[in-house]
This record gives sequence, structure tokens and C-alpha cells, in this order.
Amino acid sequence: QVQLVESGGGLVQAGASLRLSCAASGRTFSVYGMGWFRQAPGKEREFVAGISWKGGITYDADSVKGRFTISRDNAKSTVYLQMNSLKPEDTAVYYCAVDKMPWRSGVNPNLHEYDYWGQGTQVTVSS
Repeated sequence: QVQLVESGGGLVQAGASLRLSCAASGRTFSVYGMGWFRQAPGKEREFVAGISWKGGITYDADSVKGRFTISRDNAKSTVYLQMNSLKPEDTAVYYCAVDKMPWRSGVNPNLHEYDYWGQGTQVTVSS
């Protein structure tokens, strides 16, 4: 059984930084791409950032480009999301997810291409 456990969320002021972590178990982590998504109240879940299975390819949504950085440590089966210069519009529940296709050559931002999800961690940014 695949398990993903996110941590690192919290309440911060605009301009602050947070680092989210997602620890994975139950699947050979190193051969699957990973993604971070977020869902704000009343909105659909949206792609934030993704990283390929080797870590060499990353893809960020336009809304976070230049502020958020995704990375992974395959030895620890963990993926991270470093979030800098946070804005109130970044407020959401953040989820990590595992790509359903091993050894995918790139990053797929389509949430339907991810088959396991964490429980989510709340990020709240005050103005």
C-alpha cells in the first residue's frame, strides 16, 4: 500500500517562506515522478510543480514560477517544495502525489495522471 505523508504547512505572513515535505512508502519511489498540487476553498485542485523520476526535469505552474522549487531525495523517498515570497493567493491545502507511470520521461501536470495522494497540508498566508 502506497502512503504519502505531507508536512511543513502552517500560517505565515506574506513574503515568508515554507518548506513542504512529502515522505513516500510502499512503492519504488525512485522510478516515479512526483507532483505537488493545491486546492483553495471553492476552487479546483491545480498543479503547482512536478519533478521527473530522476529529478533532472522539473516543471512549475506559471503562478509559482521563480518562487517555488521542487526537489527530491530518492535515498529518503521524499519530495520537497520550497516556497518563497509567499502571497495570500498561495493559501490552500497542498497535496503531493505519485505519477502512475514509472520512468516517465518528463513531467505531466494533469492530476489524472497521478494515482496516489497524500492527505494534504494546510498553508495559510496572511496579508
